[in-house]
Amino acid sequence: MVKVQIVEEKESNSPYASSSSSRSSSSVSLSSVESDVSVDESFFDRVAALKDIVPPTTRHSIATRISKTASFVKKSSKVIGNIVWVITTSALLVGLPLALVVEDEAKAVAQEKEMLEQQQGAQQMMAPSLYPSQPGAESGQPKGLVPPGF
Repeated sequence: MVKVQIVEEKESNSPYASSSSSRSSSSVSLSSVESDVSVDESFFDRVAALKDIVPPTTRHSIATRISKTASFVKKSSKVIGNIVWVITTSALLVGLPLALVVEDEAKAVAQEKEMLEQQQGAQQMMAPSLYPSQPGAESGQPKGLVPPGF
């Protein structure tokens, strides 16, 4: 059980002193009392002082939820990081050599195609003409320029 006891102050500097003269007069205002309070208190200190407003069971449940959430985020980020590492490493070990081989194969196919075109061009140059020769061309006389269609 709590015992309540009234303590009277001996000092009369306080505006809350119980002397009869201070009760009736308002010579000391509350603003002068508030100015005596130290201003060293930070915002964090004020927020920390508010923790007593929240009941301990609620504080405990909030703390456990926050710790469980933090643990879940930490574990899931580690798993996701491992998965990303495996995928990138596999892509470098398998995909890069595969891309290089495909590029080399494309170069080889292009070279073969170019060689075939050169061979066909050489064969066409060596083969006799399929067009009949024009009269007068065998006589050895040089022909003049003939416009197309004549």
